[in-house]
Amino acid sequence: MKNIALITSASVLALSLATSGYASQTDPVRNISSYALSKDAAGYIPDYNAHPVVTNYAALVLATYEQTLADAKDLQTAIKALLENPSQDSLNAARNAWINARTSYLQTEAFRFYEGPIDFVDEKTKEEGPEGHLNAWPLNEGFIDYTKGNPKGGLINDPSIPLTAASIRSQDQVEDEADVTTGYHAIEFLLWGQDMNPTSAGTRPVSDFIAGKGNNDRRRLYLTTVTEMVIEDLNFLVKAWAADDPDNYATKFIAMEDKEALGRILTSLATLSEFELANERIATGIDSGDQEDEQSCFSDNTLNDVIFDQRGIRNVYFGGYGDVAGAGLDTLVASLAPNLNNKMIAALNKTDGAISQLNYPYDSILASAADDPARAEAELVIQALQAQSDVIKEIGKLLGVMVVVPTGG
Repeated sequence: MKNIALITSASVLALSLATSGYASQTDPVRNISSYALSKDAAGYIPDYNAHPVVTNYAALVLATYEQTLADAKDLQTAIKALLENPSQDSLNAARNAWINARTSYLQTEAFRFYEGPIDFVDEKTKEEGPEGHLNAWPLNEGFIDYTKGNPKGGLINDPSIPLTAASIRSQDQVEDEADVTTGYHAIEFLLWGQDMNPTSAGTRPVSDFIAGKGNNDRRRLYLTTVTEMVIEDLNFLVKAWAADDPDNYATKFIAMEDKEALGRILTSLATLSEFELANERIATGIDSGDQEDEQSCFSDNTLNDVIFDQRGIRNVYFGGYGDVAGAGLDTLVASLAPNLNNKMIAALNKTDGAISQLNYPYDSILASAADDPARAEAELVIQALQAQSDVIKEIGKLLGVMVVVPTGG
């Protein structure tokens, strides 16, 4: 994990985040809120009731995770069909199911970055949320399977290593954080193989999945096992956000003081927008020019990564996903500062517009010349995402809450 510096929308105040917001499913909600500011410290803060927003947010999170779990189960079914009858059609169906499953997961990234169920760290037990197992990247594909120039590489081609959930997880990111063994990108690599072409995705042959051939049975077992592990992690997240048990995180989140809950929500949105999307996922690749610095490099799905992460931010701000359509942040902000709400909507729309101009496939942007218009378009997305985060911080000041955003590695 990277060590990151923190800044806040009220930087004159000291902030301690030493205590996890989800250390375990039985810990009580903290008495001291790390995201709420006092009126004396922040100046005048209007009175408001954010409970409808917080309650609707919890319902939206649950609905998004439930859909993500359903789509992961569809992926599991498609993979089972591939392994039962390997063909180009069944391989294509499994790839399409992965893209669909990935689309729903991406929208859950707007629930990260405040040590909720997805990414908590328990300092006592060293237990962590499943984000690192679900979504870690970049991925060193040679750690999992054969690659160009190394036909016998990876765990799959090492029969001395048993391929169980426990053994695969025990190998995950041990000596190098790129030695990823689990999650969506491990499945992606297994379905597509290496991407050796700047204009198309990977082209793993369907023959890699025919039973009894070479180490194919180990590849088949690996693919089956890591898919089951994704579903197990998503089941954990669905349970954590089901507000039907006093020990579940959702119950505690809804019971938090308004400013504490809002600070977490806004921190998540600002961090995803500014740090994760603008800096880590887009600027890093633009600066390096390395096609391997695109997030979904095997499937060439990276443009969708950007689109649906941004969709997740919109979902939270407007309080809607699937059948959930209640009070969003827009409702609260509009009631207190209509001009600021309009400013946020304009920022969201500007970001959407900038993203719509990005080239496909995404890795062609990274491989382009320094003066290529595609790079200028990517820079406009970075600027729009950073400006969007700045407006979120303004909303934090209006509501009297901390908005905590990482600033670097």
